[in-house]
Amino acid sequence: MVDSSEFLSVASIGKLTELLKPPGEESDDDDDQPVSAAAKLGPASIGPPKQKETQPGPTDKKPETKDIWDEDEVPEGAEYEDLNDPRPQPEYDIVFKQAITTEDVFLQMGNKNPTTSACEDMVIKIKLPNTKKSDMDLNVTDKYLDCRTPKYKLGLHLPHPVDSKNGSAKWDSDKEMLIVTLRMKREYDFLNQ
Repeated sequence: MVDSSEFLSVASIGKLTELLKPPGEESDDDDDQPVSAAAKLGPASIGPPKQKETQPGPTDKKPETKDIWDEDEVPEGAEYEDLNDPRPQPEYDIVFKQAITTEDVFLQMGNKNPTTSACEDMVIKIKLPNTKKSDMDLNVTDKYLDCRTPKYKLGLHLPHPVDSKNGSAKWDSDKEMLIVTLRMKREYDFLNQ
């Protein structure tokens, strides 16, 4: 009986390669020597294999501009952020609102449920004490709300995209509160209607 470890040793594989070489061809290169898989591993072997970088072709040319960032790299609302502004952020609350009918409440015919995914509107209540309505500056985009007064500054990244063109804002002078109501336009809203 033949021992199987004899066939698997590195020395026996080296002898086999010498036997299989054509006659008269001798080489002292280390490249011809069998290398174990563990000897090929190194610190650069960790992670996925690296892909070759391609040189940009004539179709991949970027326009020559002096911009530091591309437009898609800058988050929406970043133009309003000012780290050196000493004004404090006012207290605010985000509430989600549903359009409920009597059919939803008593007959339970609709697919309304108490989760925020079934809500149509986002209501942002901003407390602005000692502020007049004429001193407020409100700017709303699809993903960002910017509210500024002489005493307060609020820059708020909205949790869901909204329809910024059809929102409403109401000033409650008794509570000194600005109430902004915005219709949400999420990707899967058609499922909850």
